[in-house]
Amino acid sequence: MEIGILLGDDIGLEVVPECVKVLKAAAARERLEIDWYPLPIGKRGHEEHGDTLPAVTEQALRGLDGWIMGPIGDAAYPRNDPTWVMPAVRKKFELFAAVRPSRSFTSVASIHKDVDIVFVRELTEGMLYSETVVAGLPEFRPNDDITISSRVITRKGSNRVAREAFELARTRPRKKVTAAHKEPVYRLACGMFAEECRKVAKEYPDVTFDEMMIDSIAMKLVTDPQRFDVVVTTNQFGDILTDIGAGLVGGLGLAPGLCIGEKQTMAKATHGSAPDISGQNIANPYAMIVSGQMLLGWLGRKHKVAQASAAADLIHKAVTKVLAEGKTLTRDLGGKASTTAMGDAIAAAL
Repeated sequence: MEIGILLGDDIGLEVVPECVKVLKAAAARERLEIDWYPLPIGKRGHEEHGDTLPAVTEQALRGLDGWIMGPIGDAAYPRNDPTWVMPAVRKKFELFAAVRPSRSFTSVASIHKDVDIVFVRELTEGMLYSETVVAGLPEFRPNDDITISSRVITRKGSNRVAREAFELARTRPRKKVTAAHKEPVYRLACGMFAEECRKVAKEYPDVTFDEMMIDSIAMKLVTDPQRFDVVVTTNQFGDILTDIGAGLVGGLGLAPGLCIGEKQTMAKATHGSAPDISGQNIANPYAMIVSGQMLLGWLGRKHKVAQASAAADLIHKAVTKVLAEGKTLTRDLGGKASTTAMGDAIAAAL
């Protein structure tokens, strides 16, 4: 397999190497051959090539199976300079679904225990499709008293994100998918999304399927999150629900992420670049490591590579062991360990 390494900015330079360390250890255990390709992006990309997403990086990514990408510190980038922008990786590679788990651990303080949910969020359309527009803008203001904003839902977009959710559910013990929408109000937009989810559900008789209104699921996530397994929804709804999920189990430090395309995937944790703690070796590497674990799991399923799936399972068990023991956790999780010490502990637990 061929996997890229994009450090990103700030704490990305600390947590991405821990992710790679763990993936390399798991791959060695399973005799999974991986060629690694370090590539510049963000501040380093601009320093070396004058762009936060250099052409050399974009071209190289197109030939890879997937890549690990650290957080980008675009909030500190110079304004009014088109070369200093958030790299439009999801747009350029049409990564259409974000997979974001929400999992609680007994050793980490959280609102609820026994939570194990995976949110699957559509990324290319809905209300938040600005970065995928080729020309024009999804919002406009004809006069100072009126703003008009459009929402896009397509059968293709709805079908493929639903299919990804069902494929994922098949790998989990409960095998259940919940579609979150608001069909009674948005009869055409949410209606189309719901129709495609129902179509796909018929192809997966081994997976339980139900539907819930977005306002109801927001309440149930807070009061009874244990009832959910895999939740699939549209872009803006997913943007909100995934942050609720992170809040349930201890915050963004426990919020890994995977962005999926038709042929490629990107491991990218939900959290930001945290410049206030960068360089101190105290950042929590959990989200980045689990994002990498998810990358191996997806590649294993997609390409039917048993070693990749087995390596992902090893990492899952190792992370669970280290978190359950609670001896080598970073400060945000209530421990005193450094970034590298926690990464070492997870690699050793393999």
